[in-house]
Amino acid sequence: MGTTETTSPVDVKWLTEAEQQDWRAFRDGTIRLFDVIAHELDSNSGLSAHEYEVLVRLSEAPARTQRMSELADDLAHSRSRLTHTIRRMEERGLVERSACSADARGVNCAMTELGWTTLVAAAPLHVRSVREHLVDVLTPEQFRALGEAMAAVREHLVSGPCHAATEC
Repeated sequence: MGTTETTSPVDVKWLTEAEQQDWRAFRDGTIRLFDVIAHELDSNSGLSAHEYEVLVRLSEAPARTQRMSELADDLAHSRSRLTHTIRRMEERGLVERSACSADARGVNCAMTELGWTTLVAAAPLHVRSVREHLVDVLTPEQFRALGEAMAAVREHLVSGPCHAATEC
């Protein structure tokens, strides 16, 4: 799955034992890491990990506003998934949607003042969680290597045929 050509099981370049161990360690570690960080974020702030990321991206955008389509791309979310997340956040008063003045077909999403204060309160606790469960567990060299490796994976995925999860 996710490849552009069909191969028979005989043609597959199977993972070596070491590669299999590394793959499973990566998979297990990232699942557990994201689960713990998401749980702590929700417990401390009432925000889901997706809601937190939306607020972070909006906080970095000019006037804390971004087109929904660009926001979905930045977050690697489907348009549908982002729309559901934004609707929940809008109901809580964290964001608001409006028509895009530059393109009548577009919709902007803007962070409200409540969204900003919620992010400001959540950020230190979230950073502490990321540091405790990832950054401080690794050496600076390991963390840098992890960042470089994931940047290469991201570049491969966004520039290749699987640039959106729904397109593979």
